[in-house]
Amino acid sequence: MREISSLEITRVIKDLCLQANRVLRPDALEAIKKSLGFEVSPTGIEVIEQIIKNAGLAASKQLPICQDTGYVSVFVELGQGISLQGDLTLAINKGVKEAYDEGYLRKSLVACPIFERKNTGDNIPAFITVDIVPGDRIKIVVMPKGGGTENASQMRMLPVSGGVGAVKEFVLKVAEGAAKSCPPVIVGVGIGASFDKVGLLAKKALLRPLGDSNPNPEFAALEDELLERINKLGIGPAGLGGRVTALAVKIEAAPTHIACLPAAVTFNCHAARQAEAII
Repeated sequence: MREISSLEITRVIKDLCLQANRVLRPDALEAIKKSLGFEVSPTGIEVIEQIIKNAGLAASKQLPICQDTGYVSVFVELGQGISLQGDLTLAINKGVKEAYDEGYLRKSLVACPIFERKNTGDNIPAFITVDIVPGDRIKIVVMPKGGGTENASQMRMLPVSGGVGAVKEFVLKVAEGAAKSCPPVIVGVGIGASFDKVGLLAKKALLRPLGDSNPNPEFAALEDELLERINKLGIGPAGLGGRVTALAVKIEAAPTHIACLPAAVTFNCHAARQAEAII
């Protein structure tokens, strides 16, 4: 049994929060650069060039890529051979708090969603997902998410009789609101599971490398089709028109009840903030 201190977890979380907010993930930056070759709108090209310039300045000056430094989603793969010395949730939240304090990152959480809506003052709690996996290591992925992409997300219980056509129609309808998510976006789609899990599938889809495809060839073909159709909507960079609305569509699916067809769609904006580490 390998022991890991909660202090190490806190240190890693702090570093990942700062990195994710300051340095655009390499595959997203590369995809944005490549999109210049597809965009024909002069305004769209100018927007993409500004996005690339902004990412460079943020990394070199160690400043946030975007003023909305979001809430913090943390995805943990915890090895069964790990003995954690301390409280995992407390360690993660401590790391988030330290990063947002020391990095002067905007604190965006309110304690009560409908009544007082008073800022928590420390950007915690983080929203944590833990999966128990074989092995003696911990993989941690930090994904700050801003309000624009969250507000454009949707979940629906579709009719089973609608099948793949209903899913396509739903995804494309939600994608019509992508202009609110600072495009070019990455589209995460969850299909199946249950009401409470399908949104998580969509979020986890955003974690995949942009250059990969779903291992299921039918879902891989659906990813390609949806990407092509979304980019024909004409929304374009920053929602100002053009060919490049989305950089990728990623689908994650899971078994579901015979009477159900849950589907969820979420987005990453062009800032696509994500950082990971293995302990």
